[in-house]
Amino acid sequence: MNDFPSLHRIFQINQMKNQSTVTEFFLMGFAGAHEEQIFHFVIFFSIYIVALIGNILIIITVSLNHQLHTPMYFFLVNLSLSDICFISITVPKSMATSLTNHKLISFYGCVCQVFFINAFVGIELTVLTIMAYDRYVAICHPLRYRLIMNWGACAQMTAASWISSVTNAVLQTNLTFKLSFCGSNVIEQFFCDIPHLQKISCTDPKVNQILILALGLVVVSFCILFIFVSYGYIFSAVLKISSVQGRYKAFSTCTPHLMVFSLFMLMCTFSYMKPKELSSPTVDLVSAVLYAVLPPVLNPIIYSLRNKDIQEAVCKMSKKLKLLLHDFLGLSSKEK
Repeated sequence: MNDFPSLHRIFQINQMKNQSTVTEFFLMGFAGAHEEQIFHFVIFFSIYIVALIGNILIIITVSLNHQLHTPMYFFLVNLSLSDICFISITVPKSMATSLTNHKLISFYGCVCQVFFINAFVGIELTVLTIMAYDRYVAICHPLRYRLIMNWGACAQMTAASWISSVTNAVLQTNLTFKLSFCGSNVIEQFFCDIPHLQKISCTDPKVNQILILALGLVVVSFCILFIFVSYGYIFSAVLKISSVQGRYKAFSTCTPHLMVFSLFMLMCTFSYMKPKELSSPTVDLVSAVLYAVLPPVLNPIIYSLRNKDIQEAVCKMSKKLKLLLHDFLGLSSKEK
């Protein structure tokens, strides 16, 4: 928790530097008439509700079903928690802007958005990396799985994921708000995004861009390399299984994870690594929606559709709820 005081100090220092200049930012977001703004609100509200319901359902299903109290589903719960937090940083603010047309965000609010977005993106990526390691141990070392993936090790890996992601977010936020903002305060996005903040800074952002890019590449490259190596061993081990059913079962436990990871990396790559020729306010806005909004919505859907254990657990829960509801209604009618 020592990172939050340091984040507050970053804000105080930068606010002192910029108090005669930029004290708030203007989020362009989705331009249009009042009817279009209401349409944006309805779309984002629907997406947000679907994301919340899907991820909360996974958390409740895993928590209430003792058969799902395994490392794989423990990490899935962490992924769902990060998804809920990630989408809650940007979408509610955008919905409020659509309703009120109040597009200003305070300097401190912008600092918080940058910090939390980077923190939860990092948590998402590192948890997906840990899940790849979990699948590697389960398939390549099944007899030693419980020994290696004990609850102490799972807790340590999860803590390392959150701590490293928060540390990385503090560094990226610090580097971003060391820049001076004394000219335009217009961010052509629906949330505070580092590349757009660099564009409107008064100081030359080249050194800042290089440092942030280097920091991001180190983290992303390590995670991607680790996942690729893990799946290299996994595919090698699965292909040695003589039974077709055994191969299918092994692959089926990896498919949701591979789909979620591929989706997340494609969205991030398109958002931050697209060619300059493709860059425009509209394309940047669409790519931001793909990167910041869609993964939290699609992740629980992918895991629900591709995972029989989750499906069976949800079915059992729904049957129990129906029985409880039936008993409750029966008792109510008798009392009448």
